[in-house]
Amino acid sequence: MDAGSTATSEPRTSPANRTCRDLVELGIGYALILIVIWTPRPWQRLLYFAAAVYLIAILWISFPGWQAMGLRIANLLRSLWIVGVALLAAATAMLVAARMHTLLWPGGLLPFLHRYLGYALWALFQQVLLQDFFLQRLLRLTRSQGSAALAAAIIFSLAHLPNPILTVVTFVWGLAACKLFLHYRNLYPLALAHAILGIAIAMTIPGPVTRNMRVGLGYLTYASHHIGQRRH
Repeated sequence: MDAGSTATSEPRTSPANRTCRDLVELGIGYALILIVIWTPRPWQRLLYFAAAVYLIAILWISFPGWQAMGLRIANLLRSLWIVGVALLAAATAMLVAARMHTLLWPGGLLPFLHRYLGYALWALFQQVLLQDFFLQRLLRLTRSQGSAALAAAIIFSLAHLPNPILTVVTFVWGLAACKLFLHYRNLYPLALAHAILGIAIAMTIPGPVTRNMRVGLGYLTYASHHIGQRRH
């Protein structure tokens, strides 16, 4: 039997099984993310590791190829305007913050990298989750790019509750990022723009306003801790 006939004889996943599998993977993945967000330490760190292992394993098992994931060179130059818009928005926010004396500059290139390099990598991982884990499965479930993008944006933003600023910002960015990904199919400019915008928020909006960009239980404990300090 030749290679061609071997390939065609392999069993294929039925649409019903594929739908069930997508729903289960989405449900477990999102539940783990929410549990991590709303669990106190030290249990949070253990659950964070479990959630990361699960999500990475699912992405590995269902690996569609680097091209399909958007980790490619194609359309990179055409989509770099996204990074330019993010840089313009960040520069504008920093100028306003400087005039209002709320700009938080780390004090040099090395302190800047030390503080925000990890966040830049986290931004890339978030975009992989948003586009390659959630959006791809929602595309198969809804069979509509608009509906899938909207659902992914809602899922992304709800994970940032109860932080009102981040919930709104992540919904707008999540929807825009999904639509841009569906158009260009390139993840790199989206991850870079995400990092630029997130760092700009951290540097231009005072920590007590955004609760240091915390979400879930961390947002609530930050608020209660500082309120208690002020009363004391």
